[in-house]
Amino acid sequence: MTSPVNQVISLNGTWQIQDFEPGKGLEAGAFAPGYPSQDWLPAQVPGEVHTSLLAAGLIPDPFYATNVEQVQWVERREWWYRLSFTPALASPAAQARDLLTFEGLDTFATIYLNGQELGSHRNMFRPGVFDVTGRLKYGEPNCLAVRLDPPYLYVEGKSIPGQWGDYNANQRVFARKTQSHFSWDWAPRLVNLGLWQPVKLERFQTARLHFPYLQTLEATPREALLRLVAGVENWGARPEGLLVKATLRRGDAVVTLDAPVLEGQASGSLTVENPALWWPNGFGEPTLYELEVTLWQGQTLLDTFSDRVGLRTLSLDRSPDPAEPGTESFTFVVNGVPIFAKGANWIPADLLNGRITPGRYEELFRLLVEAHGNMLRVWGGGQYEPDAFYRLADEMGILIWQDFMFACGLYPDFDPAFVEEVRQEAEYQVRRLRNRPCLALWVGNNENDWVEDSTRWQEPGHDFPGKYLYHQLLPEITARLDPSRPYWPSSPYGGNDHNGEQAGDAHNWSVWHGNVAPRRFGEEPARDWSPQGVSYRHYGQDLSRFASEFGIHALPVLETLRRNVPETELYFGSPGLLFRNKDNPKDKGNMLMQAHTGLPGDLAEYIDFSMITQAEGLKFGIEHFRRRMFHCSGTLVWQWNDCWPGLTWAVLDYYTFPKAGYFYVKRAFAPVLASFKDEPGGGVSLWLTNDTLAPVSETLTWTQATFAGATLQQATIQAEIGPNSSRQVALISPGQSGPGDRRQEFLWVSGSRPGTASNRHFFAEIKDLVRERPALQVEWEQDGTSWLAHLSSPGYAYFVHLFLPQEGTRYSDNWFDLFPGETRTIRVWRLDGQPVEPGKIEIGWR
Repeated sequence: MTSPVNQVISLNGTWQIQDFEPGKGLEAGAFAPGYPSQDWLPAQVPGEVHTSLLAAGLIPDPFYATNVEQVQWVERREWWYRLSFTPALASPAAQARDLLTFEGLDTFATIYLNGQELGSHRNMFRPGVFDVTGRLKYGEPNCLAVRLDPPYLYVEGKSIPGQWGDYNANQRVFARKTQSHFSWDWAPRLVNLGLWQPVKLERFQTARLHFPYLQTLEATPREALLRLVAGVENWGARPEGLLVKATLRRGDAVVTLDAPVLEGQASGSLTVENPALWWPNGFGEPTLYELEVTLWQGQTLLDTFSDRVGLRTLSLDRSPDPAEPGTESFTFVVNGVPIFAKGANWIPADLLNGRITPGRYEELFRLLVEAHGNMLRVWGGGQYEPDAFYRLADEMGILIWQDFMFACGLYPDFDPAFVEEVRQEAEYQVRRLRNRPCLALWVGNNENDWVEDSTRWQEPGHDFPGKYLYHQLLPEITARLDPSRPYWPSSPYGGNDHNGEQAGDAHNWSVWHGNVAPRRFGEEPARDWSPQGVSYRHYGQDLSRFASEFGIHALPVLETLRRNVPETELYFGSPGLLFRNKDNPKDKGNMLMQAHTGLPGDLAEYIDFSMITQAEGLKFGIEHFRRRMFHCSGTLVWQWNDCWPGLTWAVLDYYTFPKAGYFYVKRAFAPVLASFKDEPGGGVSLWLTNDTLAPVSETLTWTQATFAGATLQQATIQAEIGPNSSRQVALISPGQSGPGDRRQEFLWVSGSRPGTASNRHFFAEIKDLVRERPALQVEWEQDGTSWLAHLSSPGYAYFVHLFLPQEGTRYSDNWFDLFPGETRTIRVWRLDGQPVEPGKIEIGWR
């Protein structure tokens, strides 16, 4: 193919940065080409200021001890970026345009070229594009400078009457930037400034493509009907001569389209015979096609666009649920198949954007795929992620629930300039992401409708600052620019309370936060901050349609604490550990442990007990929600990842060391799951849940045993279950289980299929179990660069775990039960292929 006449020059790489008192850099002429900058610091672009200062040794590691408090000065300085570059461009032709694009400016920026101001930008979430035609020096050095003003100049002193939001809400809601930079209940304040996305210089001759959009209208195994719409910006081409060509390719299968440009747009239909459809993880292959769209003026190629796309249909089923009158479904349907969503909530992968790499994204995605996950919710207090994030989701079959970036506060939709910024931001993000097969849902905000109603509970249905955005502006934009996807006003939303069980999605914060649920519109909200009030047993009472948030704190592994907490602070209740916990009051975890494990006596117990509480709670909740399939259609754990080494709800810590909760979630997300449920009257039912699209015939053996190893009773049943369904397959009545002390006994079940994980049930809380810690035998066997650990015990061993304090170490399973007389083999390996040293692997159990 002929090369397009447009040219792209990357301006990424090493720039220079320097700080000034606010206003002093401008006064000193830091934008001028002749300004002396030889002593400025090097800075990588894309990146942000803290990362550059850290690399230069000018600030301490903000994650160690309380150092983050020592770097707060950074956000109150004026920062300048400078770059000298010589573009490989000739002088432009008469109709050519040279466009300078900053894909991400964080946040209050003014741009200068060769001493002249180009303009300003006030939004981290959309590009800054500046026409520099004729302002460049062609074949000579150019001086590009960016001034980043401290955010406080634009947000301090502002307020919204009735503002109930936490986390410096009356500052952050006025800034279109990552809201959690201003602190959250899982992170300290660390306000980034920088050029956080790529910078490029582009030359176009007479016209260019504008966000081509490929929509799947229908898709069956026999045929997929697609529609392409490509916008065209034309400032110098003859309109009658413009043509858009599209090619969709997978291997030898090629489909093409030629469409004339009419009134700034070209459109047409494509039909793909026998298509390979895109499927979420666990339902089929996430097949991708290569799409290329080109713009022609006669025989001259003006512009080209290429991407990988998936062919699939997606809808949100909200039809009435006849089995539970008065309720409706909230079920994602892909290619005609209802999908039970299994996944988690995603927050920014680092407090410092300059340290997030594609490799970090890939590791976090890979761990989700290995845990049988199929959905991530990009939470509304974070940021729209870069393209690399969504490409990985496409490639790995992970559906993305995409919040718009509004969270936990009132927003100034009474300000026309703010609304205009939001409009441009939303239009850009919708156009950018709408070709992604992973993208499943647009959501207006995080918790704003729910918390506002709970705050002014006497006035159901009232207006509030921000409501116009979520209920008028954003749904209009998504319907106009992306009719292929549903829009939902808020999360949570639906039912007879914005966090109701009758419709929509719900956030279960009865557990951990002690919210008393359910409630109805017009009722005063209540909390129960007691061990019983925050207990994870409340998950078993949750009848919501889609659990989009639920979670429990847990400490990270000891290695993570050692790296970031001084040795003198490594004890239960120390100020150093409490500093890692940004939630208030800070004793909620203690109350949960009181309810389930008892309070710890030292740090080792604190780590284990907090992890046990998190892991057992998530297991209990997920199993409950999955048994209700499709009365409940999804479970998204709060939260998947961490942005700093804190004491948070994450199941993967900052270094991606999995907590126990990760492995419990992985087992609870197994495609075929056997689980126990306490029944009224003292019986226990056994359920089988099947996420696959094939029927399952499973031989299940359940056993009631003592922790010491004595079998009290055992039965084998043949369980049949249809595809994509869940049902009870056995009932163990109180009379069957005998007269023994239930605190000394447990139930466990195993299946005949390799994909059916074993499971167990306790008759009492963990703190009340009566058992001895058994002996544990370990035999090591080398298998290439990995090692196999063969573990066995004569009695019941609880919470068995292996740990190597090196990132990138993987375990086939971990934090598991070892049943009496059982031998379990665990593979340990490293992602980098380096050999594992078994002598350095720590083994623990309870």
